[in-house]
Amino acid sequence: MASNVQETTRDKILRTGAEVIHLKGFNHTGLQEILSVAKVPKGSFYNYFRSKEDFGLQVIDYFIGQFFHFSKDILEDTSIPPLERIRKMLDGFKDLFRSTEYTCGCPIGNLAQEMGDLSPAFRERLEDAMNAMVDAYAGILTEAQAVGEISTNLDAKETAHFIVSSWHGALIRMKIVKGLEPLDIHSKFIFDHVLRPCI
Repeated sequence: MASNVQETTRDKILRTGAEVIHLKGFNHTGLQEILSVAKVPKGSFYNYFRSKEDFGLQVIDYFIGQFFHFSKDILEDTSIPPLERIRKMLDGFKDLFRSTEYTCGCPIGNLAQEMGDLSPAFRERLEDAMNAMVDAYAGILTEAQAVGEISTNLDAKETAHFIVSSWHGALIRMKIVKGLEPLDIHSKFIFDHVLRPCI
């Protein structure tokens, strides 16, 4: 019983902290603010996290878990052709950003810009998170090659890296223009030029 209560408290701190960090960034988020919003006593924090940095690293794991929670059903739905799964996932994220009025962007991308040059531990964990996204795309692209949707001459891993990098660049511009145009351009270029169907 006690372990369930502890796990619930830890998850609450992580969820609340992730929400605040997504909005304000890691360095502009104080522990007291997180604990106040979560309604958790300050002393409880150190039962679950060694330091703020340790907490931040676990928040990155939380964010990548949220990415896969959001996209898992689409990624694994083999009744949908591979390229259509990618399109459906991108459209789902567009709907999500539209609902937040184009604020915040990708939490992993945000942290990469903020912390990638400041903390080796963050840089390593963020690289793992980005690689997990790349691997998800690479898996679908390999499926697309197997069923003849795209050429086998295309390097699935390199293409996945390009898609993820281009997506994060589009998200930066989305926050500036407060609209979906950068994400639409990203999708159009990806499907019209990078992932052109085999002829």
